[in-house]
Amino acid sequence: MALLLPKRSSPGSRSSRADTQCGTARRHHLVLVAALLSPLLLTVTSTVLLPLRVNADSRVIGKPGAGDIVTIRPSTSNVSKQQLQQFVGISGANSGAKGLSLNRVVIPPGASAKAHRHIGSESAIYIIQGTVLTRYGEKLQYSIVNHAGDFLYIPAGLPHQPTNLSTSETAVAIVSRNDPNEQEHVELIDSVPHSHP
Repeated sequence: MALLLPKRSSPGSRSSRADTQCGTARRHHLVLVAALLSPLLLTVTSTVLLPLRVNADSRVIGKPGAGDIVTIRPSTSNVSKQQLQQFVGISGANSGAKGLSLNRVVIPPGASAKAHRHIGSESAIYIIQGTVLTRYGEKLQYSIVNHAGDFLYIPAGLPHQPTNLSTSETAVAIVSRNDPNEQEHVELIDSVPHSHP
């Protein structure tokens, strides 16, 4: 990604002061971009998926269940029942949430989740990076392809199976469900063949 920088002007000129303000704004922008991308870059370069466990390495700021705003800073990922790498953001266990969860999910290049459904919970998904094919339906007979910037809604109980269509790029999504313990209500579907596109 190229960053276009304005030309510098001579010291003391009116445009020099504007350059200084622009430089400060540019530095703030670069710090913000670095902060947003650093977990993503860590994820893209990581090839090891950690076993499913309570994410004890997350930093929790605030008092869960005490009426405070709670901040979660996950530093490691888990592997979900669906065999997807996820960074647990908000859950009942770490924040005291009563009716929702929010995670960052990563699908390695060419990988698929296990076919599954979420019993009793709807899913809202925002794709940050990549191109994902999602097969869905009782026999996974339907499919849709989504790209970075797309929002998806998956009704409660609908069988589905996402696959990263790229063989070189990681797919990354933010996933929210109306269930604070969403992994407890994941049902794997073994009777449906796990095929690749």
